[in-house]
This record gives sequence, structure tokens and C-alpha cells, in this order.
Amino acid sequence: MSDTTTATAQAGGTPQVSHISEAVIRIAGNSQDGIQAIGGFLARLAGRSEQEVMTFMTIPSTISGGPSIFQVRIGSGEVLSAGDEADVLLCFYQHSYENHLGSLKKGGIVLYDSDHVKEIKPENETKYRHIGLPISSLVVEAIGGTGRDKGKNVYALGLIAKMFNLDVPKLHRLLQERFAGKDPKVAETAITAFNGGYSHTLTTAAELFKFKPGENVGQNQIVMGGNEALAYGLIAAGVRFGAGYPITPWSDIMELLRKELPKYGGAFIQCEDEIASVSMAIGASWGGRVAVTGSSGPGIALKTEAIGWAVMAEVPLVVVDVQRGGPSTGMPTNVEQSDLNIACFGGHGDSPRVVIAPSSVEDCFYTAIEAVNIARKYSTPVIILTDQGIATRIEAFKMPELEKICQDITPDFTPVTDHKPYDLAASDGITRHLAPGTRVASGKYPIVTGLEHDELGHPTGSPKLHLQMTAKRRNKIKKLGADLPTPAVFGPPEGQVLLVSWGSSKGPVEEAVKQARAAGDAVSALHIKYLNPMPNGLEKIFEAFNHVLVVELNDEGLYGYGQFAALLRARYCDPKIRAITKVDGLTWKVREILGRVKDVTQQ
Repeated sequence: MSDTTTATAQAGGTPQVSHISEAVIRIAGNSQDGIQAIGGFLARLAGRSEQEVMTFMTIPSTISGGPSIFQVRIGSGEVLSAGDEADVLLCFYQHSYENHLGSLKKGGIVLYDSDHVKEIKPENETKYRHIGLPISSLVVEAIGGTGRDKGKNVYALGLIAKMFNLDVPKLHRLLQERFAGKDPKVAETAITAFNGGYSHTLTTAAELFKFKPGENVGQNQIVMGGNEALAYGLIAAGVRFGAGYPITPWSDIMELLRKELPKYGGAFIQCEDEIASVSMAIGASWGGRVAVTGSSGPGIALKTEAIGWAVMAEVPLVVVDVQRGGPSTGMPTNVEQSDLNIACFGGHGDSPRVVIAPSSVEDCFYTAIEAVNIARKYSTPVIILTDQGIATRIEAFKMPELEKICQDITPDFTPVTDHKPYDLAASDGITRHLAPGTRVASGKYPIVTGLEHDELGHPTGSPKLHLQMTAKRRNKIKKLGADLPTPAVFGPPEGQVLLVSWGSSKGPVEEAVKQARAAGDAVSALHIKYLNPMPNGLEKIFEAFNHVLVVELNDEGLYGYGQFAALLRARYCDPKIRAITKVDGLTWKVREILGRVKDVTQQ
């Protein structure tokens, strides 16, 4: 816990209250214990209390469940990562205690269920502050019954609320919202369990804590996860049709769209497989309104042929790839950024497409809108390349101005005199389709095909036309790249080391830069959102640094470079571009980045 001020202890032995600006809380147990629910309540409370928050979770990929964690970092100021080490560790079992004690800061607090945690080494008792309570037994006393594990997560939430002097009425409302639509007794039981934990006297705690007021006072904040934000961004962009097939961690987007789109006159279809879903989405887009499909790596692999068809036919389409560990079915619940190559180059032939990677939960919302607009303007598939870390992460951000953002992309059926969808004489080279049903006075109605075609879409075997159409499809994507803004450097525009990030690595990288510069090191950062095409001007930025290190969550590959680092080296032929990579299934820790920077620069 950082930046603490301590109040004087009250008479009668009441624990003193320390005012803090930040805390990292790690909850460790099994996936069936509802620890994600506890973390979600804490994160949403932080957002509603005008504080910054970021979370990280791990869950087992097996149906039977297994060890799981949820980490919450709450700050009165800016929060860029979920935190390297925890200030408080809540653990429900012996394995939770043993496996995660090392994640706790020296002097940190261990709050554990003494019904299950029985073995504590003496050296750990001196290194950390231990608070042992028979949580499983106490929850039975609080709510009655015989189920020792029933409600223990909410009871533990009450203990944490007491430890950090959290807003109880707001937590009660969150509990009621969580169980709305269920038997009222469920919410009543949850609140009873919570109150039992909150009322318990933490006699072994030397002090309690209270967060300083957040810097976002008066800001109407919204709190949600990355998948949720992306789905609502698609709706705000005017998407009214989607199709998909379930797969972790994309499924949450699919389920939310299936629930929400009918409210706006739309629909989401769960298809029989990935091929059917992308084909259906392409058909809907051809019908005049941009549609969405999505998956994770294995499903994207199945969609590649159809994506190539959309490239050839120049049909606007949004494809969401929520990356996970690969290859094949890989590690469904682990974080990885290893789908960049398939996103940029998946499929046969020359099939240029747009690839954008959001960097935060808030960015997921706005990236979804941007992807729809790019797909419409350039008549191209746009792949949103997010990852499991952002998908399941909870953040708070300013409520979007929906009245200014939401858009209607209903197709225009105004009759035209004549129309060439693939007009080679068009100055911008961008295809503009007519919605089916639009009257063409000339009677020359265009068609759409996956074969090479002439200006009206009729199949052709002409080498000349193939050359011209290939250049047309390439040049419109190059035009987009030329129109993209050059990203700004985080920190001084010159120095020893430039850390390059994409996707979910942005926050930890920028926090690493702050720490490095505080220690006197000449380190800056550059975040690149547009991966294909890339914005112009990057080479000028690279020239001002001695080392350019790309931080990404994928393997170093055959030649020692990560996937994005390899793309940058291929474009700029700059040998100082190197990579910092890992594939342990976890998000970057700040100390990992700083350690790797030291290793690489001292070689």
C-alpha cells in the first residue's frame, strides 16, 4: 500500500486507520468459490467511488474447476497495471496460501481461512502479517445451514470491506444488482453473509485502511470488462447483426450481443460452426450494414478462407479475435498475443486487411466503433485483435457521450443512374457497394464473387485486370496507413531505450517507463495501435533511440524476434529493433519488463 498517512489510534485499543492512495488485493482459492465475484464487486465499487481500478484473473480451463485467482488494484490516482505484488492476500486453502504467498509484499497482510490453512512456517509469520479466521465455520454461524462453503466468498468480502473501510451501502446495492431476477432470498442470504463478515472484529489486525478520495471526483464513471465494452461499442457503432460460435474467451461478447441486439432491432445467431458464422456475417454485410463475427485463435483459423473471400469481394466486415494461448486448442484461459501473424496474413494469396489492437477496456469500446467505420469507408475486413487479459479485465472509465457517439448505418437505397462497385477510375480506389434492392437506371446490376472480377464484379481471367484489382485492394489499405496519425512517444522523444507495446502490454510498459525514469534511466515508450497497416513516421521515432525493444506476449520464434518485432524489422530493416517476449500465460509485470530491459541492453 502506497502513500499512507496514519491516524492516531482511538482509545480502547481500536485499530488505527491508515489513509492510503493505492492497494493491491489478491484473492486465491478455487474457481467454484466465487472469487471472481468478490473481485468484481471490489472493482465495481472502486469505479463507483471515483477511483481507478484494474484487475487480473486466472481460471482453470477444465470443466471440473481448480485453483484460481483474482487480483484487484485500486488507486486514488492513475492505475496502469494490475500490480506486481499484493498488499493483501486472501486465501481459502492450503494450496492457495502456499502458491501465492510469494506474490505478497514483505510486511503484507495474509487473511486466511484457518479451517483449511493449517501449516504456516515460522519464517513466514515474521515476514508477513497473518490474520487467520475460520471463515467456513463463521459463515455457517452467520447464515445458518450446513453448507460450509456456501456464502464464504461474500463473507470474506465483508471482512475486506471492514479492513478497507469500504462503502457498505454501495456494496449492498451491488449485491442486490448481482442477484436481481433470482429468488429474493438469495440476495438476502448474500447480504446476511456480507454483514456477518463486516461485523466480525479483526482483533489480530494492527491497523485498518481507508482510501483517499479519488482524482475522478464528479466524473460519471462506468465500470465493465473488456469483452463487455467491445460488445457495447459495436452496438453504438450501428452493428445490428452478428454470427458466431462459442469459444473461450470470445463467448462473452457473443452472449452479450445475443441478449442486447434484439433490443435495437437486431439479431445475433449462434451458428453450427465457425465457417457458417463468418459466411453469414459476410452475407449480412453485403446486405448493406456492417456485421460482426468473432472467435479466438482456433476459430479464426477456420474463418480465414471466408475472410479472404471478403477481401476479394471488398465487403466490409468486423472480425473480433480474443487471443488466447496457442497453437491448436492451446491454453484456453491463458493470456497470449500470438495471433498477430494469422490476423495480418492468414489465408492464401495477397489478401490485405486491417488489424487494430485495443490497449484497455475503454479502448475496446472506441476501437469497436472505429473498426466499423474503417470497414465501411474502405470496404474491407477489419480484425480487432484483443486478448484474454483485456477481455476479462475490469476497469473504470468516463461514461461515453452516447448521444454524440451512437450512429445509424442503415443502408441508403436511393436509386442511381449507373454504378461500378470496383471502379478502377475512382480517385481513391475505394469500393462502394450498393445495398441489394437499390435501383440502377442503366439496368447494369453488379454482382459479388470470390473470383477475380471486372469493375461490375463479373468473373474474369484477364491478367491485366488481376494486376489492376490486386493493386486496387493493396493501395486502399496503404491509403489508410498514410492517413493514420503517428503515435506519440510516452516520455522524452529521444534516449537510450524505447519500449514498443501493442495491445494489453501498454499499461505495464508505461508504468515500467515511469519507474525507470524515476531511477534516472533514459527510457521512453511508444504504443502502436494500428498493426496493419502501420502508421507512417515510426522510423523517425526509432532513430532517436539506441535500443528499440518490442514488448509482446508471444514466442521469440526461430530467429529470436516476437511477431510484431519481426514485422517492424521487415518494414524498417533496423537491426536495433529487438524483442522482449514471454509465453507463460500471464500478463506482464513491471519488474519483468525492467529486468529484461537490463538484460538486453547489457549484452
